[in-house]
Amino acid sequence: MKVDVLLGLQWGDEGKGKIVDYLAPNYKVVARFQGGPNAGHTLKINGQKFVLHTIPSGIFHGHIMNLIGNGVVLDPVTFRREVEHLESLGLQLQHNLLLSLRANLILPTHRLLDAASEAAKGKDKIGSTLKGIGPAYMDKTGRNGLRIGDVLAPDFDRRYRALKEKHLRLLDAFKPEADLGTMEKEWMEGLETLRRLPCVNAEYYLHEALNKGHRVLAEGAQGSMLDIDFGTYPFVTSSNTISAAACTGLGVAPSRIGHVLGITKAYCTRVGGGPFPTELHDETGERMRKEGQEFGATTGRPRRCGWLDLPALRYTMMLNGVDQLIVTKADVLNIFEDIQVCTSYRIQGKEQQELPFDLCREEVEPVYTRLPGWGGNYPRSGKKAGLPAALQEYMLFLEKQTGVAVTMLSVGPEREQLIELVAAASTAV
Repeated sequence: MKVDVLLGLQWGDEGKGKIVDYLAPNYKVVARFQGGPNAGHTLKINGQKFVLHTIPSGIFHGHIMNLIGNGVVLDPVTFRREVEHLESLGLQLQHNLLLSLRANLILPTHRLLDAASEAAKGKDKIGSTLKGIGPAYMDKTGRNGLRIGDVLAPDFDRRYRALKEKHLRLLDAFKPEADLGTMEKEWMEGLETLRRLPCVNAEYYLHEALNKGHRVLAEGAQGSMLDIDFGTYPFVTSSNTISAAACTGLGVAPSRIGHVLGITKAYCTRVGGGPFPTELHDETGERMRKEGQEFGATTGRPRRCGWLDLPALRYTMMLNGVDQLIVTKADVLNIFEDIQVCTSYRIQGKEQQELPFDLCREEVEPVYTRLPGWGGNYPRSGKKAGLPAALQEYMLFLEKQTGVAVTMLSVGPEREQLIELVAAASTAV
């Protein structure tokens, strides 16, 4: 059996949580493979809104195992709050949530280092969520990190103190104003939540599940344009967000990867700093933000908005090997009589499809194609019949431009507002 990978193709916030929740019943395991609590996967179920930061989005299906993989960095404080909230709703997480022993921990001092580093950048700050993600990954690659499995070791306190002292020496130059004692107390309480939940050698668990014929869905966090290697560096996240990271973030071989499902909004958004060629700084962008309620699920910051960027989309689809395209938030564009799509860039007077090496420094002029809008009428019943002709043409235009079929379309936040346009291979049981 294979591992299907579902991930975002833009700068995050594409609606991954909703799609995972919808597809999860077709899988035995849903696994997060990278990122940390900077993720904010939003689900709306029976009118109630849920935001998941660390726990996979299949958690509301009691018969599905949800795995936090080794590629994730976990903050015990955020995780404990998330667990307690879900358990207060009646979810039995001890039965369907697993943690990889190899996943690295975010310490309170990681958060202080994150804030100090961002402040030191001044006007060049990258827009970090200040969750300690970057410093935690730095310790991981620097071979200093603490992992979930270390929490169970008899000498854990010694290891923790050694890493904390290292951080305090680094922080001495910044003189942070923070109550580390209170942060540490909360953190230690969070460790008790880790200790009472099942922790496993996830790579063995997944290998056995696949050999038994169980289907696995790998859930990405952030978006492909934030990938540490291939994103808009340095305005990127601290992990690899593309499909290849599912192998290293879960411990599965490349030959085990099946379908790659890529998600894009019908337009573009971005939170924080960094290049955004199609960004709208006018009334149109503001209308898009208000209609789409474009505010960060984790930070609450207003998202920057703009038209769909096809050169960037084709780029991330190429990197990921996307074979199914999912389009979300098409309903947000109902308010526009005309829709614009960037089909190429003009750089130094020449039109091109390829993204430049450094999108941050190049002067990029988007070249647009104008398409008719589809008004405010579309089905809310999950049925393809009745879709406005102009919206169907928009989907066909995207398929022609990308060479990949659009298999699903989201026209609202609820589960039932997902429309299957063609029979998706990923949904075959």
